[in-house]
Amino acid sequence: MNLNINSDISKAETLPSNFYKDLESFEIIKNKIFLRAWHWVGDENLIAEKNSLYPFTLLEGFLDEPLLLSRSTDNNIKCLSNVCTHRGNLLLLKPCKSAKIRCMYHGRRFKSDGKFEFMPDFEKTKNFPRNCDNLNSFLVKSWNKLLFTAFNPIVDIEKVLDIMDKRIGFLPLNKAIFDSSLSQNFKIDAHWALYCDNYLEGFHVPFVHKDLSEVLDYNSYETEIYDHCNLQIGYSNKKEDCFIFPKNHIDYGKNIAAYYFWIFPNIMFNFYPWGISINVVKPINLKFTEVKFRSYVFDKTKLNKGASSDLNKVEKEDEFVVQNVQKGINSAFYKSGRYSATKEKGVHHFHYLLSKFLNS
Repeated sequence: MNLNINSDISKAETLPSNFYKDLESFEIIKNKIFLRAWHWVGDENLIAEKNSLYPFTLLEGFLDEPLLLSRSTDNNIKCLSNVCTHRGNLLLLKPCKSAKIRCMYHGRRFKSDGKFEFMPDFEKTKNFPRNCDNLNSFLVKSWNKLLFTAFNPIVDIEKVLDIMDKRIGFLPLNKAIFDSSLSQNFKIDAHWALYCDNYLEGFHVPFVHKDLSEVLDYNSYETEIYDHCNLQIGYSNKKEDCFIFPKNHIDYGKNIAAYYFWIFPNIMFNFYPWGISINVVKPINLKFTEVKFRSYVFDKTKLNKGASSDLNKVEKEDEFVVQNVQKGINSAFYKSGRYSATKEKGVHHFHYLLSKFLNS
């Protein structure tokens, strides 16, 4: 499908309804976007000790890429393929501690950095080993103990993290602790991009989120656009539920209750005075999406206040409207719409990036 989103929001039309119904586009997105994106995979506690090995599947049900986090004896963190270079067996099925990675199928062994080390009964195999007998090693980035990986990224993660640091670098994120009680998965009967569309604007807040609307100052709501990420700034009517900024901060003196950062194509970082809620939107099929919520807390006294007073209620309200849009786009009489040039900058940015990379 050829998409043409005008870079001028005042002239542009939204994604055509066919985009959300086109299986070919859904599959192309895997290779052109998701295999070239940065992915948040967890935090360093997954491999807290030396010689820790942690197998996982990246976007299970969509990319289904078997990966392995490794922390070596010299504390280097690696992200490796979890697939043996001999016959394709999965190397590890559960986390463990070991200085070596050994395949249980035929005994092939690798160092913790993925380098081939040993294979029994291969003495007569010529031109062995080769570089392709090492495990594939992928880019990995640790930021405030949060881990990211990428294969062949189109986004410069350093620039994105620098943009976030300018806003939230004063927060003690390195002291934030994972809170399982505030973390869960949501299953939504809708296209993954519809969920992102909804997240990327505060336009709907007064109509969909009545309680949240009483906290946020709708008229002051801002969206800032960057190359491959954007930021929504939620201002509050109540100063006590806001960030306490240092005097040299860009937003010093402002009543800001939340920063909502989005990284193309599917990661949301929601910063509150108590900590951070990370949302990962995982496509499953054209009409089904899973959203992973993971929260890290550094100040429990500020939980359940202000813009984050009832995140579960806000999520259910979002799910309700997104699932209704999923039904609505099937109408024979809806093709596309227009953007509010002031309220839907984030949605337009998302659609423009999708068209840019799908047409490349």
